[in-house]
Amino acid sequence: MPRTIWSGAISFGLVTVPIHVVGATEDHSIRFHRVHLEDMARVRTRKVCELEDREVATSEIGKGYEISRDVVVPISDQELRDLPLPTAKAIEIVAFMPWESIDPLRIGDGYYLAPDGQVAGKPYKLLRQALERSSRVAVARYAWSGRERLGLLRVREEAIVLHAMRWPDEIRDPSSLLPPPVEVSEEEIEGALALMDTMARDDLDSPEFRDTYTEAVAELIEAKREHREPAVAPEPAAESGQLVDLMAALTESVSKAKQSRGETGGHADVHEMPKKRAAKKQPAKKAAAKKTARKPRKSA
Repeated sequence: MPRTIWSGAISFGLVTVPIHVVGATEDHSIRFHRVHLEDMARVRTRKVCELEDREVATSEIGKGYEISRDVVVPISDQELRDLPLPTAKAIEIVAFMPWESIDPLRIGDGYYLAPDGQVAGKPYKLLRQALERSSRVAVARYAWSGRERLGLLRVREEAIVLHAMRWPDEIRDPSSLLPPPVEVSEEEIEGALALMDTMARDDLDSPEFRDTYTEAVAELIEAKREHREPAVAPEPAAESGQLVDLMAALTESVSKAKQSRGETGGHADVHEMPKKRAAKKQPAKKAAAKKTARKPRKSA
């Protein structure tokens, strides 16, 4: 069982559900130590007092808020725990909303809420079934790690999940990042929709959704341990700098997506390729398409 992160209760009107919180996800990233390359000895971070110039123990370290360079107000963990907040030991549900109305950008890490003891079983199941039947999610407030937070409760199979949420003023305005006004033709939109259809999936259980970076790091470590040369990454295609024809790129992408899924017929049924597209420009089109694929994926 994963360790309990926090214990308290869900406050649902006058209904109280004692719960404890455990992590819902695992991080399988490969971790590295910092080492001195000359002798491979560990390099560690030491906590040193700037005034006394000596290393201090954890028991000597506390929190302080700097008002000015010479004025620091000490705040203890106990004082933070004793703050007069109704959410100090409770996840207080304040509203119910449709799942579709929640901006995914505001949703953070997920945690399982487990009923704490037999007495919590019935109110826990009541809340879970009410959420499921209403097709809504609950928005709640709670206090962890010295600050009050906004959270979202939803149903996942037989469990209730709590997602940390960002406050409205923590979301940056994207208007300054938008491209200049451009015109997109109906033909290009249809081409993009055709490509989306060929890339549609019903779930994320396909072998293509795996952490290839961690696999490559593990292979690199194993190769070095066995004193052999690691695998060499393929050379990226040279970029010509020429602007690719958008419809040609969409049509070719649909064709390749169909071939990768084993669908018969290499020709893409989107639109006829523009006549100006010449065979000698093929490498430039592939390079531009590859460049598009490297754009960072937006997190939900």
